[in-house]
Amino acid sequence: MAAHHALDGLASNPAAPADVLLRLLALYDGDDWIARRLSWRASLPDSVAEAMLHHPERRVRGLLAESAAAAPELRARLLDGPASDALAVAVGPEPYRAVAPPLPDQAYERLLNHEREVVRYETVGSASVPAHVLVPLAGHEDPLFRRAACRRVWGELTDDVRTALLDDVDPAVRTAACLQVMHEDEERTAELVETLAEGWQLGEVAERGRLGRSLAERLLVEGAWLARLVRNPTFPSDLAAGLAGHEDPAVRLAVSARPGLSEEERAAIDWEVGPEDRLDTLWWVWDAREDPDVLRRCARSAHTWLRRSAAVCPGLPEDCVEPLAGDADFGVRLLLAERHPLAPPELLLDLYLNGTHRAVGSLVSRPQFPAAGLAARFADAPDPEARVLALRDPGATSALVERLSRDPAARVREAAALDRRLPVARLVELLEDPHVGAAAACNPELPVTEMRALLDRAGVPGP
Repeated sequence: MAAHHALDGLASNPAAPADVLLRLLALYDGDDWIARRLSWRASLPDSVAEAMLHHPERRVRGLLAESAAAAPELRARLLDGPASDALAVAVGPEPYRAVAPPLPDQAYERLLNHEREVVRYETVGSASVPAHVLVPLAGHEDPLFRRAACRRVWGELTDDVRTALLDDVDPAVRTAACLQVMHEDEERTAELVETLAEGWQLGEVAERGRLGRSLAERLLVEGAWLARLVRNPTFPSDLAAGLAGHEDPAVRLAVSARPGLSEEERAAIDWEVGPEDRLDTLWWVWDAREDPDVLRRCARSAHTWLRRSAAVCPGLPEDCVEPLAGDADFGVRLLLAERHPLAPPELLLDLYLNGTHRAVGSLVSRPQFPAAGLAARFADAPDPEARVLALRDPGATSALVERLSRDPAARVREAAALDRRLPVARLVELLEDPHVGAAAACNPELPVTEMRALLDRAGVPGP
């Protein structure tokens, strides 16, 4: 009997034909592990997608709605089924660091006119809704839609429409509109401070709104959101200087990272940034993300927060990359490796091998992560994570891949099981390995006859 997890991998195999996937889908019994794997596939055969579309279980249909691989037209057809499926269609796929293709316009029309408010709410909040669908909502009678237009497509609206939204009869719409202009409008910032009172968004206003002197002094006295207030470049410099010795280290740090200070002035403040401290990118640096002069000053600063902020900016000059790649701060090096296309390959390799942060594992997906020569360097390394790298080498031989498929570490065997250079006979053997059978079943070089035999051995009914 094949292990349950081997079937799990088979559902993810990009070479699995429709008949294999349909047999797997037929296993659904309330546990959605197979259906989830099918929905995550990069492509779905039409017959499998149709089977999910008409499946009697709502959860399976919902997983089709969440599939970024399913054609938008197909996902839209779920609206012709049970009314309960509309919510899943409205939420739609949420691929990592990507936007799913939009639904047909007719589908959005149906969703936006749906009787359930939660369906309308999820529709206007979906990242895949195109601007041409959202822009007309700025004049809709429903304030939910007008708020969505403020949040999502403010830059696409005409001046007249923006003015109307800023003076909307609905307080929540006015707030949403004011949040879009507060960075340049003292009056609207002051309005937001009154409207939001103790709300969580007041912190955003304190950091991003344009502050007049009197409002800044008032917020300073009130003492709420003080660290974020000090990060606001429009907060008066003399008031910020008076906080350089504040008892709260977060406030002192914010003062030390303000624009306009000299390196000597920053050094005079008692600030500290630990290697594991999480810090948001400084807004004033991000606003200058294409300004090479500002970014050079930040990259060369002794202040860790400025260097971290520069490291994520797309306009970071090339002459700043090498110095930041060798920065003493782990956060600077990691951010550069994650975000900058010119980050040195050896930096990514070093972070992957020696970094302790969970994010280092994703660096192998960066296009500049090294590949050539890794087999010679790491095939016999003592660390299993290093041995795995040998399989990234395009020059690794089938013999080496097979050797690593017998490695004592399951992590290495799993990587070898996924490698298309692994001899088929060994790949079939690995199907029975309880630790890596799923990876072997996912390998597209697995013969279709073996896929079907695996299903037979597991007792999965045939067509």
